[in-house]
Amino acid sequence: MILKKWNGALLVGISLVLGVAGGYWFAHQRMSGVPAIAPEQSLNSPDERKALYWYDPMYPQQKFDKPGKSPFMDMQLVPQYASGAGDRATVSIDPGLTQNLGLRFATVGRGIFDSSLDVTGVLAFNERDVAVIQARTTGFVERVYDHAPGDVLKANAALADILVPEWAAAQTEFLALRRNGDADLLAAARQRLRLTGMPATLITQVERGGKVQPYLTLTSPIAGVLQELNVRAGMTVATGDTLARVNGLSSVWLAVAVPESDAGSITVGQAIEARLPAFPGTVLNGKVGAILPETNPDSRTLRVRVELPNPDGRLKPGLTAQVRLNRSSEQSVLWVPSEAVIRTGRRALVMLAEDAGRYRPVEVHLGQESDGKTAILKGLEEGQKVVTSGQFLLDSEASLKGIVTSTEKDSPPSAAASSFHEADGQIVEINDKEVTLAHGPFKTLGMPGMTMTFPLANPALMQGLKTGDKVRVAVSQTDDGLRVERLDKSGSQL
Repeated sequence: MILKKWNGALLVGISLVLGVAGGYWFAHQRMSGVPAIAPEQSLNSPDERKALYWYDPMYPQQKFDKPGKSPFMDMQLVPQYASGAGDRATVSIDPGLTQNLGLRFATVGRGIFDSSLDVTGVLAFNERDVAVIQARTTGFVERVYDHAPGDVLKANAALADILVPEWAAAQTEFLALRRNGDADLLAAARQRLRLTGMPATLITQVERGGKVQPYLTLTSPIAGVLQELNVRAGMTVATGDTLARVNGLSSVWLAVAVPESDAGSITVGQAIEARLPAFPGTVLNGKVGAILPETNPDSRTLRVRVELPNPDGRLKPGLTAQVRLNRSSEQSVLWVPSEAVIRTGRRALVMLAEDAGRYRPVEVHLGQESDGKTAILKGLEEGQKVVTSGQFLLDSEASLKGIVTSTEKDSPPSAAASSFHEADGQIVEINDKEVTLAHGPFKTLGMPGMTMTFPLANPALMQGLKTGDKVRVAVSQTDDGLRVERLDKSGSQL
């Protein structure tokens, strides 16, 4: 009885162990994307092409007649397949592996491309709405009203009283001539009052009241912010002195900083939407009024000016705003999802999906980008299919194969040739046939730095070079391994 229990327990234990092991293997295979890409398969279907040999990408000169583990690195050997000239510019994947690799696709579309650019802006005073108050004649400041820079004034607000002795004499003469009744002399005296800088309202007041008025009350001609007040009680003012400056608030400027990369698409009259953190939920609409002709050398931005009405005065200069510049191409353009574009820093690529599981890297010229879409100016045609997910895996495989990207219309697929792979290095030994280099990593090959011997494509490459020179080396991948195509002395130190 006890033996039966032990036998049952032993069977249950063995079943559990086998179940766990099988589950781990199954899960591991599923995580790897069953059926996994075997080392000898790479990304290509073994049914389509035959492997000529296997090699280690870190030491491609050495060939092996069967798959296995590299004797140089802790990695599996990679197959080199027999392929026609038309296949050299493409990466092939067994169509059955597409879902396991997570590849997704999109079709190149065409249509009117409405886009928007989100930037920041700052409210500022409208420099066209400015009033400058100056002294029209020499005088003495008798009184300064209770105002200071920064105060918000109403129109005709009093600022200071100024005593003008010259006006007293001229007004006395004018009143005397008025009593005599000589019209010509009276007109001449009135003209003299105007020439002394006396306001027309004060002349009318003297003529009607019959009393001398030697005081001038400075007032603000507009409503706005008092920016300057340069008068103090008891001081003397001279003709032409700037006594006060007022900036109106009926409208404000929105200064928008546009990156120089987007400056070419901004036009005067373009519609904008502004949202201020100070007023959540409020959208201010306006149009681009001016594009200033100078770019900020520090931020590399172009300043764009928008004038916004401010009837209630709640828009305060200095407030920040989130600005959306709405743009429309007004022409039908090609576009792809932005996630399909691979930006390398020097160019932009997409992986073009072709028949029978083949994928080709194509260089494209980009236009505007908005709402997850990017306009394509050159490189694609409407209706073509591009990879939107998993394209970086394909691009890496294309780099390992040495596939050069080209613009679809400018270069036919069969004209694609192997690209160069570059690295910095130092010459250990050189002759007219080969060079031994202590080189840095070939990033496009995934090859780390090491000391290796390479054949020279041309004996002329050794001219002017000697042992110890630091160089920039460019190699191509041939059927016999890597070959040096260019050696320049401009390489940096390792």
